[in-house]
Amino acid sequence: MTDNPVQIRPLVAGNWKMNGLKTAFSEAIAVAEAISKPDAAPADVMICPPATMLMVLTEVTHDHKLLLGGQDCHTAESGAHTGDVSPEMLKDAGATAVIVGHSERRSDHGELDRHVRAKAEAARRAGLTAIICIGETAGERGVGMTLDVIKRQLSGSVPDGATAANTVIAYEPVWAIGTGLTPTPDDVAEVHTEIRKTLVDRFQAEGQAMRILYGGSVKPDNAKTLLAIANVNGALVGGASLKASDFLGIVAAYS
Repeated sequence: MTDNPVQIRPLVAGNWKMNGLKTAFSEAIAVAEAISKPDAAPADVMICPPATMLMVLTEVTHDHKLLLGGQDCHTAESGAHTGDVSPEMLKDAGATAVIVGHSERRSDHGELDRHVRAKAEAARRAGLTAIICIGETAGERGVGMTLDVIKRQLSGSVPDGATAANTVIAYEPVWAIGTGLTPTPDDVAEVHTEIRKTLVDRFQAEGQAMRILYGGSVKPDNAKTLLAIANVNGALVGGASLKASDFLGIVAAYS
């Protein structure tokens, strides 16, 4: 399996991580205005800002096509969970999606596949799309475990009943995040083909239609190559999403 016969509208999502104060609003507005022009690239565009910025960004970009998402969520709808944010709160603030299982959550907070699955289920409960992150470490790649890790994470992190409407998969090789390193196009193609096969085996037609994003040092100068690979249906962008010109340069790969 290489090319996917299903036409999938691409998604380019920017993960701002723990970056951004009010002064960053101008970057989001610039992105929102650019993607709302008639000649804009045929892709969905999303920014996932810190939760502190979500509601205000919703207000200032509501007339545009820019989608907004959260970076993480608790599994509960509400309760005694100081410092946490529920998916219902993200939805209320204007989010349409939430990232779960990012490698930084897995490493910094000890999140396991079962925790990621629970968060994805909670996102679905709230009416959000779960962007479920998977990816191998340098050590795992070095001993040839990449595909085994990917399949294990897909099995453990993606809940039953996942559909193309409520689930996006983001492959982010951990060793490539923020390092400037990227896998070769052949490496990316191999992993994304395996992800597609695994999704189709489990979810049939829905697995064929799910978006699979690539993340890990995506930049304007490599975006066109990476986003043209079979079964790559967009990108999850980190640092390059903080500056509108860089982020739009990646989106322009679909022009």
